[in-house]
Amino acid sequence: MIAFVEGVVEEKNPAYVVINAGGVGYEISITLNTYEDLPPVGQRTRLCVYHCVREDDEILYGFSSKDERAMFTLLIGVASIGPATALGILSGLPLASLRAAIAAEDVKRLSGIKGVGKKTAERIIVELKDKMPPLAVAEERAGAVPLPEEERVLNDAVLALVALGYRNAEAYAMVKRVINDAGELLTIEEVVRRALSALQDV
Repeated sequence: MIAFVEGVVEEKNPAYVVINAGGVGYEISITLNTYEDLPPVGQRTRLCVYHCVREDDEILYGFSSKDERAMFTLLIGVASIGPATALGILSGLPLASLRAAIAAEDVKRLSGIKGVGKKTAERIIVELKDKMPPLAVAEERAGAVPLPEEERVLNDAVLALVALGYRNAEAYAMVKRVINDAGELLTIEEVVRRALSALQDV
């Protein structure tokens, strides 16, 4: 599978980009957010890629960040949402705003995206709310300003616990307690280790 494509931008528009990588032109479907991040034609770029293989076709979906690709992967895991719809959803809102809308259960905001009806918006919230960063709403309100180190550690540690199967609220509460009890800045690995130990003792 292809994880990324790096090369010279040969052609670009809001729907796709063609990248010349080692003499091969890769046509990659992209979001509007990724389009805005692309350099001018003739300059080099690197896109994270989701390689979609079907019986009769292969399509590359490109993203300017691993976070956007991860969100795309979550979206296509929701019932009735295919790659094209997921790409449209990611084009409909900036990534921070999309996360915030899901975390806040904002059906109206999600259903305002072209191609997303109320039922689809509700399904996205039900299936993905617990997978959103615990600080998603705060990140949007801060205008996507980089988080302070302690908040970044908290956020990443919670995501690690959620990936291990713990519920978002449970993981957040335990990580917050670990950080507060420590009295010093811990690494993400140390926070996760202490949180897992505490959760197993519950």
